[in-house]
Amino acid sequence: GAAENLENTMTAYKHAVHTGTQMLEIDLQLTADKQVVVCHDNDLLRVAGVKQYVSELEYKVCPCVVCEAKNNDRCIPLLETVLSEFPDMPINIDIKFNSDELIEKTNELILKYKREHLCVWGNFNADVTQRCYNHNPNIPLLFSLKRCATLLLLFYTGLLPFVPLKESFLEIMLPKTMLRYSNIERFEVPRTMRAICYIVDWLMIRPTLFQHLAKRGIQTFLWVLNEDDEFELAFEKLKVAGVMTDYPSKLSEYLEKQHGEKKKQ
Repeated sequence: GAAENLENTMTAYKHAVHTGTQMLEIDLQLTADKQVVVCHDNDLLRVAGVKQYVSELEYKVCPCVVCEAKNNDRCIPLLETVLSEFPDMPINIDIKFNSDELIEKTNELILKYKREHLCVWGNFNADVTQRCYNHNPNIPLLFSLKRCATLLLLFYTGLLPFVPLKESFLEIMLPKTMLRYSNIERFEVPRTMRAICYIVDWLMIRPTLFQHLAKRGIQTFLWVLNEDDEFELAFEKLKVAGVMTDYPSKLSEYLEKQHGEKKKQ
């Protein structure tokens, strides 16, 4: 819900839940005093306007984030605050840097709040994701980038049905959205990157792949989808379980209009 409220704030999460969101996506960092906090970047320049690092600051002195939204919620929240505020809400956890300590403290909080069945964790980095699995294999796992490549290899060689998978969620970008938003934001995407987007879209965005995974209990989420035609592609053509969006209100309105219900967002 980054377009409707400041991302990774309690206000953004409360708003998303109010609009019908069925899963929250959070990014985790570790402070100098070993507090697990919800923040996308370790470098606070983008979010707080200061050249400081979350990992080098105690939580009590972490600066407020820059606020351009309608509310004035500028606090970087603790993971524990989010878990206690939304006890029954599934949460998608992105471990933002490779740290056994961050992973272990996150695991401790998940266990404390009895949320092994309500969380999914990992990162695009294969080492981070494997460490998550090693710490607690009972928590559902994301596909890392390396494992996505393995998944495609197995899919196109016909071996996928015969190979066990430890992951429970495939969360991937809809590549063509990068090209759409490059036009909106007026930044130039190099030709090579455009070609890669089309190739990845052709290789990975396959209904048969998603259907096979669904039969094995593995859900597929696409990100970041913000327009009605993207929602329609995801739910009507690709039949994915859910999408990540910057506009939870818009997605909720679309689903209510099309189906009279609220799917995962």
